[in-house]
Amino acid sequence: MPSKSALAADEIEQIDAEAVNAAWKRKPLYEARKKIFPKRAEGAYRRFKWIVLLITLGIYYVTPWIRWDRGPYAPDQAVLLDLANRRFYIFSIEIWPQEFIFVAGLLVMAGFGLFLITSVVGRAWCGYTCPQTVWVDLFLAVERFIEGDRNQRMKLDAAPWSASKLARRVSKHATWILIGVATGGAWIFYFADAPTLLGNFLTGTAAPVAYITVALLTATTYTFGGLMREQVCIYMCPWPRIQAAMLDESSLVVTYNDWRGEPRGRHTKKAAAQGLIQGDCVDCNACVAVCPMGIDIRDGQQLECITCALCIDACDNVMDKLDRPRGLISYATLSDYAENMALAQDPATGTLDPSRVRTADGGFVDKVKHFNWRIIFRPRSLLYMGVWSLVGLGLLVALLSRDRLEVNVLHDRNPQYVLESNGDIRNGYSVKILNMIAEPRVIFLSIEGLEGATMRIPGIDQPAGTSFAVPVEPDRLRELKVHVLQPKQYISSTSASFRLIVEDKGSAERDVYKANFHAPEMK
Repeated sequence: MPSKSALAADEIEQIDAEAVNAAWKRKPLYEARKKIFPKRAEGAYRRFKWIVLLITLGIYYVTPWIRWDRGPYAPDQAVLLDLANRRFYIFSIEIWPQEFIFVAGLLVMAGFGLFLITSVVGRAWCGYTCPQTVWVDLFLAVERFIEGDRNQRMKLDAAPWSASKLARRVSKHATWILIGVATGGAWIFYFADAPTLLGNFLTGTAAPVAYITVALLTATTYTFGGLMREQVCIYMCPWPRIQAAMLDESSLVVTYNDWRGEPRGRHTKKAAAQGLIQGDCVDCNACVAVCPMGIDIRDGQQLECITCALCIDACDNVMDKLDRPRGLISYATLSDYAENMALAQDPATGTLDPSRVRTADGGFVDKVKHFNWRIIFRPRSLLYMGVWSLVGLGLLVALLSRDRLEVNVLHDRNPQYVLESNGDIRNGYSVKILNMIAEPRVIFLSIEGLEGATMRIPGIDQPAGTSFAVPVEPDRLRELKVHVLQPKQYISSTSASFRLIVEDKGSAERDVYKANFHAPEMK
């Protein structure tokens, strides 16, 4: 809301801030990094970013410690990527290696979800939830707490080395390294029981890969979040190049509204006396000072802009002090921006005149302030949403209908058959029974469709027959050697098909494998 006592435009602090990554300046192929000292921003978008930071970091650090009761035969960690036993546990969902299609499906959903978000609200992922953005925000908060806000940090950086400067720098970098250690430490807890691994890690008895992983993630977090910062987004991330294909004239992006702000000026008495037309932008550079990417949004859309909207907060605060409407910098679509530009342009001179779009109450004929549902309900967004929904629905159906009992059979290759002393023909099979639940089960293995045939299973003390009761441990695979025998009087061809059936009579689950029985040509 505008302040009760408005300041004159020439009373607004003019910040000495030049865009480090200027859109209008051609850069050499290689240029040494220029440090960016973002000023602390205050406003609705900054508060929203703090909320997102707390939620995302909370999920990342807390999730491995959540317990989930799966019974006495399965781990009780809610999210566990158990690579040693080749299992993924996500609350009540357990994914086996052969079910990796579910992971692939989630990745496809993530991709189309990112396309959808970008087509609707631009690089909102980059500005709010990207891990690089979240950790850079956290590192900047530490830097401001130890070294002060923008001006203090700039002075400290330019000052000669002293005991005070050394102490501040050591404190800052030590805190960054601790954050990196916490980042790597939290990551390894996703791959083993968190309390057990923590105890082993602290006592030095954890596996070497745990220490290597923590060291690597500490180094990358410290380097990317503390030292490289915006360079990761500009030079290393491919998304700024891809997102241009995702945007169109109906996508919401952070926009400087030239039709209202130009021509810029300090609104001095001299300018008023001369009758000069001036827009609402007083050229205070507040938007440049708060930008973590070091750009000037007034230069238009740029590859470096992550649409974090901190420039909107900074500009709105200035407009409040001047008792002028907010929204000089705002989320806007290209179509609405172009329409407002056409309204503000003097057809005779081609220059911008903000008075042409100013209303009687001092506001503006500003179409960009009103959310328009057409940015969602348009062909491109509906296509992304449709694909995302179909993939999600398919995964859900597959998840709810999947079997928890499977059988895999491999026929012996050499020899394909054996002639018994009594003339019977024997075929050997490697049978793998998968019990995919966290409870022990007795699985009945039987054969059907092969006249007169019986089977024997070495290691199971049961007489030859057509059905065997096989105990299988919880959440395990049991491999058996199965011999199927058929008396010679029933053999009519060199190859016959039959069914190997596994069944849990308690749950009525069953799986059937169609196998082949080979025999010599009978004369």
